[in-house]
Amino acid sequence: MIIDNFYTEFDKSHFYMGMVSQVYRDSSIIQVENLSWLEYRKTKLETLVPNTINFLVLVDSPQGLFIGEIYQSRVSNSDSVHNSMNNGINEKVYPEIGIDVVGLMEQGEDRFKLPGFKTVGITDKVYIANKKTIKQYLNSLELQKELNEKVLSSFATFSNLENHEVNLYPSTLFDRHLLTVGTTNSGKSTSALSIIDKLLLDQKKVMIVDPTGEYSESFNDHEVIKLKLGTDTAISVGDLSMQQWCLLFETNDATQPAVLSDAIRSLRYQKKNMSSGIYEKVNKSVSDVASDMASLLPADKDFIIDDLPQQIASETNQVSNKEVYVKNIFQFNSQQWLVQKVQNKLENTSFRNFFNNEEDLNELMDKLDQFITTPNQSIYIDTSQIGTNDGIGGMIIDLASNYIINKDRKVIEPFVMFIDEVHRYTKILGRESDYYTGLTTIAREGRKKGIFLFLTTQNPQDVSAILLGQVGTFLVHRLTHMEELRSLQNHLSTNNLKQVKNLNKGEAILTSINLLQDIHLKIKKSKRLHSNSTPSL
Repeated sequence: MIIDNFYTEFDKSHFYMGMVSQVYRDSSIIQVENLSWLEYRKTKLETLVPNTINFLVLVDSPQGLFIGEIYQSRVSNSDSVHNSMNNGINEKVYPEIGIDVVGLMEQGEDRFKLPGFKTVGITDKVYIANKKTIKQYLNSLELQKELNEKVLSSFATFSNLENHEVNLYPSTLFDRHLLTVGTTNSGKSTSALSIIDKLLLDQKKVMIVDPTGEYSESFNDHEVIKLKLGTDTAISVGDLSMQQWCLLFETNDATQPAVLSDAIRSLRYQKKNMSSGIYEKVNKSVSDVASDMASLLPADKDFIIDDLPQQIASETNQVSNKEVYVKNIFQFNSQQWLVQKVQNKLENTSFRNFFNNEEDLNELMDKLDQFITTPNQSIYIDTSQIGTNDGIGGMIIDLASNYIINKDRKVIEPFVMFIDEVHRYTKILGRESDYYTGLTTIAREGRKKGIFLFLTTQNPQDVSAILLGQVGTFLVHRLTHMEELRSLQNHLSTNNLKQVKNLNKGEAILTSINLLQDIHLKIKKSKRLHSNSTPSL
């Protein structure tokens, strides 16, 4: 395509700026004809404001048409330039403009693509992008899309492109997972609700995990299955692995995991045989106990969690010369710390609310099965009853994540898994350097099963580096801390990274491996109810 095909309403000379005078690997410099070419001007259909930055230009090159974004504009700092500007002699002032090359349209093509190793050349002529050019640029923003995929309803406008609507394909946002980051009150949760609103509007399946309850009134019962953990929904104790029980009760690396495992196995035997209370080993032969434990089947996983402290105390015994279990006072004393910790967890936290065997409560895994296999059905899980320091929140998300990812891909209806404030569920309680692995496994393997992550967090450093490395799309709201910004430096261009501190509420930068370049957005607030207002002092 030749440049004249873009400028059909008016001659392209009205949009002319100058020529390329310097070329670098990461940018180029335009020598403007004179200062008057940067003056505000208006044609019949176009309004041009070339004396600023963040607007698009078209570069006519023998290699094709390059499109670039202006990131810098300057005039020389000298007495002669100063005098010429004061006296209104603009013809003697020659501004220089910095340009980032964004894309290239080669001969015979109708879309811009990544330029690769190609770039503009010295003396190439540069023109301000008109509406037709911008339209072609917007059509080229997404590098790829799935076959027969429908565009997602608009959730934002371009903040630097005359408020053009943002219409992206779902695969552009979620194909390599989406992470929204931003400080408190930056508009992060409002953006999340706006995107979820469009997903539901367009009949996409969504799993919503809400740790604060701020979305509790955002969705009606016809749109989603609504669950509230600890109130109307619980988890079967048999769903947790022994490793997860050890993490929940923060066992040490010595004998405590083995004692806890033996205690749970004993209680499972009691539950299987419908016997109340604990399983006493004292005065029983080793062979009889071994026979009882061997009778447990893989399906015999349920037990009465309230009996666990007493059962742990009962496990502190030893084998006598007659191959019979007898009390061991030394082991009893050494395991009191574990008994007290389990007892405290059950009595002084919300822990037991999430492991309830009452028949009138929903079972979380059953509801997940229903959601996963049913087309066009979404689910909302309110986890606001979970204390932030209980450790149970991260365990439940880890449990659900592993349960979902281990499902056969043939039974999974593709869906987006949204988790708000994901930093609550990533680090293992008491182990600052350790993270749960469930979400990381979904990030690595979920795409091939049709599971796409949509996460929000205030600080990207609270997410493990492995999980962060699997995310290909970031919606970045205002961040102020240097360390937080540094964690995103591999994803945002240097110029955009400098602008993150100055973003207003509701403004964001969308960067993705599926986009031609980073784009500046102004999020359209959803009309759904959203309990996120900050109380006044």
